[in-house]
Amino acid sequence: MIIVMKQGATAAEIGAVIARVQELGATPHTIHGRERTVIAVVGSTERIIPDTFSTMPGVERVATISQPFKLASRESHPEDTVIHLDPHPGLPEVAIGGRDIVIMAGPCSVESRSQLLETAHAVKEAGAVILRGGAFKPRTSPYSFQGLGIKGLEILAEAREIYGLYIITEVLTPDAVPVVAEYADILQIGARNMQNFGLLHAVGRVQRPALLKRGMMSTIQELLMSAEYILAGGNSRVMVCERGIRTFEKLTRNTFDLNAIPILKQLTHLPVIADPSHATGRWDIVPDMSRAAVAAGADGLIVEVHPRPEEALSDGAQSLKPERFFDLVQQVRRIAEAMERGIVGSTEVVERAR
Repeated sequence: MIIVMKQGATAAEIGAVIARVQELGATPHTIHGRERTVIAVVGSTERIIPDTFSTMPGVERVATISQPFKLASRESHPEDTVIHLDPHPGLPEVAIGGRDIVIMAGPCSVESRSQLLETAHAVKEAGAVILRGGAFKPRTSPYSFQGLGIKGLEILAEAREIYGLYIITEVLTPDAVPVVAEYADILQIGARNMQNFGLLHAVGRVQRPALLKRGMMSTIQELLMSAEYILAGGNSRVMVCERGIRTFEKLTRNTFDLNAIPILKQLTHLPVIADPSHATGRWDIVPDMSRAAVAAGADGLIVEVHPRPEEALSDGAQSLKPERFFDLVQQVRRIAEAMERGIVGSTEVVERAR
C-alpha cells in the first residue's frame, strides 16, 4: 500500500500518517519526491483498511501496490533513484542513476599492489570513476585464488587516494560487512550471494551504497525481491546488476539477458548496471555488449580490466587490456550522446581522445 500525500502537505500531517501506520503494526517508509511525499506501507498490513488513511488531513489518495517488491517498485517510487556516493576529500561528486552513465572498471581480483595501481591508473585515464577489484573471492574451486583479504582492501584504499577513484568490492558474509564498509564506497553482493538473506539483512543495516548482482539462475522478480530485503532494512542506496544467466549455450560463459535492462527500468526506480564481462566471459565481445547495454538504457557498466590478462589469477579470458578499455569508453560515450546522456566524469577524457 502507498499513501500519497497532497502537494504541500505539512510535516505534522505526514508525521500523523506515519504514527498511525506504526500504531497498526506496519512499517512506514517515507519517500520524498520533487512534488509530493509518498509513504510506502510494508510488513503486517492485514489490519490496515485504506479508508483509515484516505480521510486523514494532507492525504491525497491511497493505492495498493500490485508488485511483491513494494519498496523497489515504481508504483511506490515513480521517480528514478539517484545514488550519491559519500564524498572523499579531493574526489569529484559521483551520482549513479541520473542523466549520465557511470563506468566502473578494474581487475577481477586484487593480486598485488603493483598490479592494482597499474590498472587503477589505466582505468582512470580511460574515463572510469569507480575502481572495481575483489579482495575476497568466492570461487567455484576451493583451490583457486581466494583473494588477498584485508591486505587487498588496504591496496584498494591506497589506489583511491592516489588516483581519485571510488572503490567497489565484494562482501561475502554478514560479519564482514562492517570491515568491508570501512574501506569500500560501494558494497558488491555477487551472483552467488543474491539470496544470502543474512548478508542482505546486514547490508540493509549499513548506510553504504550496494550493488546487487542477479543470480545466474534467478528471475528478474527474484532479483528485485532480494533488493527489497536491503531496502526494507533501511539502506535506500541500492543498484541492481544484470550479469548474465546460465543457459544451455556453451560459446559464452553466461547468456547476457539484455531484455532485463529495459524490463528492470520499467519495474523499478533503482539504478540498473550491466556487467558485460561476467555476462559473456569473452573479452572480444565485451565492447559489443557494453554498447548494447547502454543503448538498452543501463545506468552504468562494470567492466573487468587487467594490464596482462594472460597472467590474471582469475577471469583473464573476460578482461580487457587498458587500450581496449579506452576504446570501449569512447564508443559508449558516442552512444550515450545519441541518447542525450553522457558519461560521468568524461570531460577530461574526451579532450585527451581528441
